[in-house]
Amino acid sequence: MRTIHQNKHSINSMLFVVLMLVLTGWRHDDALLAAEKPARPNVILIMTDDQGYGEFGFNGNPLVSTPAIDALAEQSMRLTDFHVSPMCTPTRGQLMTGLDAFRNGAVNVSSGRTLLRPELKTMANVFQEGGYRTGIFGKWHLGDNYPFRPEDRGFEEALWFPSSHINSVPDFWDNDYFSDTYIRNGSRKQIPGYCTDVFFQETMNWIASLPQGEPFFAYIPLNSAHWPWFVPEKYREPVRQSIAAHPEVVQHLNQNKIDNLVSFLAMGANIDDNIGQLDQFLRQHQLFEDTIVVFLTDNGSTMGEDYFNAGMRGKKTQLWEGGHRVPCLIRWPGGSLGSPREESSLCHVQDLLPTLADLANLNTVPEDLDGMSLAPLLREDVEVLPDRILVINYSRMPSFKVSYTKQNPSIPQRDGAAVMWKRWRLLENRMLFDLSSDPHQDHDVAAQHPEIVRKLSAHLESWWEDVHELAREPQRVIIGSEHENPQMLTACEWLDVFIDQQVQIRRGDRKNGVWYLEVAEQGKYEFELRRWPRETDQALAAGLPAVKVTDGNYIAGTAIPIHSAELKINGQSCSAEPQVHNTHISFEVELEPGPISLQATFQGAEGQDLLGAYYVYVHRR
Repeated sequence: MRTIHQNKHSINSMLFVVLMLVLTGWRHDDALLAAEKPARPNVILIMTDDQGYGEFGFNGNPLVSTPAIDALAEQSMRLTDFHVSPMCTPTRGQLMTGLDAFRNGAVNVSSGRTLLRPELKTMANVFQEGGYRTGIFGKWHLGDNYPFRPEDRGFEEALWFPSSHINSVPDFWDNDYFSDTYIRNGSRKQIPGYCTDVFFQETMNWIASLPQGEPFFAYIPLNSAHWPWFVPEKYREPVRQSIAAHPEVVQHLNQNKIDNLVSFLAMGANIDDNIGQLDQFLRQHQLFEDTIVVFLTDNGSTMGEDYFNAGMRGKKTQLWEGGHRVPCLIRWPGGSLGSPREESSLCHVQDLLPTLADLANLNTVPEDLDGMSLAPLLREDVEVLPDRILVINYSRMPSFKVSYTKQNPSIPQRDGAAVMWKRWRLLENRMLFDLSSDPHQDHDVAAQHPEIVRKLSAHLESWWEDVHELAREPQRVIIGSEHENPQMLTACEWLDVFIDQQVQIRRGDRKNGVWYLEVAEQGKYEFELRRWPRETDQALAAGLPAVKVTDGNYIAGTAIPIHSAELKINGQSCSAEPQVHNTHISFEVELEPGPISLQATFQGAEGQDLLGAYYVYVHRR
């Protein structure tokens, strides 16, 4: 009866609109088109970094105060069996495409495997094609160069920083969360303020600038609470007081871990403040009722296992439940959702693209997604979702010690997976856990339930056969394109080699790797090889002093006796004579269009290899 009543109300409302439009002089066919056009809610998608299921008051955390997020939870559909990847890039790729990580190409947080296949539609494309204005404010982490940047993937407004975190290798040198330099629509721009405050404030500024009535999709993927744990000092003291009131929660931790936990939770308190301000903004601008707000985190907690993990085992990077079960809140006060409540159906982050498109009445969604629309469940049109088996798998860091392969773990493997079905979890294709009786996953029951193991293992094998070739295929940055020329390549994209933190550049980690690239156009290409990025203006062989930043310190940079360099393209040394400068060594090479591999190596005075060039600036002349 509820549905029938709503339909009658909608029909009466449409007839009233048509009558008013005709009386005020609109043409009849225009009025009909306006009346039949479905309402398009605004969408704001907020994703925090490295917070887990238990980092919030509404999930019972004894040390935190998160009143704004708790209020959001009270007003929302709360998905309590919602899963992401145990690391952030795979989660982000699945969120944007509705496809498994091994199908969309973004399978790792670095090592040349962060790149989202360029032919795929993103959530931004789906909303943009449906008539929405689109903006991103924060962490993208699905590619730093064309054709992988957010401005290449459907975002008309893009304020972001490259790679995995602020102070990563391709980030502006010595960014420290305070008054940093970001990329705004293709150009670097410094913006005053603490990073989380900046991303929320810039989102609100952008929304306020849009013509009234135009629907928008705003994506706010925060870097907080990712390491380094820098935060305005005022947020730390309430956490210290909370810890003092509950010493039993941290009594097993040393002081260094307690200090880190204080900063981590203080970052969460700052996030909560900003969500409260966003809600206030939505109310002030009469947007609260017609805006869908989604809140989730990108992987399990980096800290939860040390102090409070909501009864789960595991943390970020792990297949245990605490590595990938996260909160997901969906609120739409003026929409067609049922009353706020908990939903315990098994869901995954790749469900959000088809769900939000469904709620927004968009028909621009690609077919054959791995995710499914949760809208029927949220609207209470169905009581449960169809039965399904879900697979979580991703590429690990090259340095990880794993039991499922002897190869470099950044190369995707079938058995690095969690297979989820109802209450069952099959981990690494060998361990089985029954969450209904063992939520902490302490007891492997594979021997007691061989039929469940066979069922889930068979599903994993079928899934792997479908995705394994795509999963291992490197995606290629395009050089020399009119869309990005000149451009900066960094060691973040060395395939299956990990160099992603500016502290590694300061240490001078002795690593080298290969870029897999696509040459866009024939021409002369200049390759400028640097140990330090341009903005430092630092000599190749020189070190750097330690520096005190706003909320911490960066270590000194080690001097390395760089004397010469070698450039290899497709495994062959270039015949071009290098030009040696104080800050860099450059090569000029004629290239034809097509795929290439590129390796740039710094050498010592005796011609010995020292390390790869962390930064290579490419310019098609």
